Amino acid sequence: MSFITLTTDFGTKDHFVGAVKGAIYSELADAKIVDITHQISPFNITETAYILKNSYKSFPEGTIHIVGVDSELSDNNKHIALELDKHFFVCPDNGLISMIASEINPTKIVEINIHDRIESSFPVLDIFVKVACFIARGGNLTVIGKEIKAYKKLIEIQPKVNRAHSQIIGGVLYIDNYGNLISNIRKKMFLDIGKGRTFKITASRYSFDKIYNKYSEITINNDHNLKLFDGNKLALFNAAGYLEIAIYRSNLKSVGGASTLLGLEYRDPIIINFFTDSKPEYTTLK
Repeated sequence: MSFITLTTDFGTKDHFVGAVKGAIYSELADAKIVDITHQISPFNITETAYILKNSYKSFPEGTIHIVGVDSELSDNNKHIALELDKHFFVCPDNGLISMIASEINPTKIVEINIHDRIESSFPVLDIFVKVACFIARGGNLTVIGKEIKAYKKLIEIQPKVNRAHSQIIGGVLYIDNYGNLISNIRKKMFLDIGKGRTFKITASRYSFDKIYNKYSEITINNDHNLKLFDGNKLALFNAAGYLEIAIYRSNLKSVGGASTLLGLEYRDPIIINFFTDSKPEYTTLK
């Protein structure tokens, strides 16, 4: 039995997801299809990369991941299939794979070349499904494409470091279902650049000088009207190791999450400045 995952920006209102699943079952009746998400913001490559990076490792080795975001074929947006970390990915070469490949080099990448036999305006259905099922049956990548070495990189995924000014300049990479803001600043970078110094995190007009280890560390005042309570603002490194700006226990319907309350959106800057004075409050971080 083959595991095939689907990550798309199709939503669930239209027929697209159902058609893709039907096509997979038509070729592999015993396939196990898992939806990672179909709620990616339309054409949002960095959001796709973040979700894929933090989900694929939970699947068994050999799982095939179909990614349908910004997948229309063009001269600047080829289709690729690759093996990476003992998983397979079938996706457009639009930079989304670069977040995963920044830490683990692909074993093999091919540019899919079956388009001359299949004309399609719906490549996820007509091309990606066929490639995924071919791989699931034990097919070699080089049969469906020419091996290549390079793939597109997403520059915006990487924060900038200004060592002269002891500063990390990052940005909002993803906004989760709770309205929390996930930055592109990794815990390792923070510790490497900070070297135990105090710091100030600036996000819009708000600043933070402490990083919590978990949400529940922040004190809740039970006297608040929870229907109107705008929550407690905090910074922490999430389970994926990225700096997150969160609002703990706010009412999302009446008040909103960190994105709403702080007025921050995708790509907005998050800046960390380090100072050479007393020890910071994040020394409990491991």
